[in-house]
Amino acid sequence: MNAAPRSDVAIVTIGRNEGERLKLCLRAALPQARTVVYVDSGSTDGSAAFARSLGCIVVELDPAYPFGPARARNEGFTAALNAAPDLCYVQFLDGDCELQPGWLEQGVATLEARPDLAIVCGNVREIHPEASVYNKLCDLEWQKEPGEVAACAGRFLVRPAAFTAAGGFRSDVIAAEDDEFCIRLRRAGFRIVQIDAEMARHDAAILRFSQWWLRARRSGLAYAQVAALYAGSRERIFVRDCMRIWFWALLMPLAALALAPLTRGLSLAALLAAYALLDWKIYQYGRRRGWSPRDARIYAWFTTLSKFPGLHGMLIYYAQRLTGARPRIAKYYEYK
Repeated sequence: MNAAPRSDVAIVTIGRNEGERLKLCLRAALPQARTVVYVDSGSTDGSAAFARSLGCIVVELDPAYPFGPARARNEGFTAALNAAPDLCYVQFLDGDCELQPGWLEQGVATLEARPDLAIVCGNVREIHPEASVYNKLCDLEWQKEPGEVAACAGRFLVRPAAFTAAGGFRSDVIAAEDDEFCIRLRRAGFRIVQIDAEMARHDAAILRFSQWWLRARRSGLAYAQVAALYAGSRERIFVRDCMRIWFWALLMPLAALALAPLTRGLSLAALLAAYALLDWKIYQYGRRRGWSPRDARIYAWFTTLSKFPGLHGMLIYYAQRLTGARPRIAKYYEYK
């Protein structure tokens, strides 16, 4: 016999044009919590109407203001608390994820046993890792070691009081908003833990190289924006990531090209050797994680290659910053 939906937890799901994935997401969520909120960012595929037909609370974001996951989660959180002011926990979820049965019980039990914790997150696995090498990459990325962590992705179970105390997400941060939020959460004295329990299954549906490039470019912009916010802080989040991108995707190639006439092309060969060494180091990291040789090779190759779309995203951020424009690039739904 299935357990009754929990009344102490609200599930807040965000999405835009997720199609069948959203249907799977909401159908998996509704049996688990009495309060399920869906926040729609201008879908044209009938997502909002479908969510209403299932009995979800639906928030349709005003298109007069920029869409983004931070804004969507904040408005979903507010809607959940308005519908059920006595909520003890809120589970954030993306519209391309299926919450796994039993997760809320394990997550809530962890928070109840640890009053110092604000957030608990669990394992996320890709639904179709075999569909493409890019889906496989996502599956590898989702694999995290259990224990206390500095940050987590935007799918997590949180105490409403802690979320409010930290100020929620910054709506002007268009990507890596979860990392930025976790910094403020920890500054407020709260902790975050990853436990070894199945939380959700994810469907990236990244089937083309161009989609992967957009996703990696978006990460580069996120690194640049959040690093600029915290460059002078003790956390210095993403500062090293940005430095690595500058070094491997810009400084090294420029130096090799500049020296090529003087070295009769040997500098270009040295550049390729340096990339091969970087690839080998990342491969060894994957093997230490227990991944198969094939998976470690995939991860190493694309991690090395990602420096170039990452640089593209960083340059877009700095160009927008110079012109005073609000950062805009490949929002969370555009690569799907």
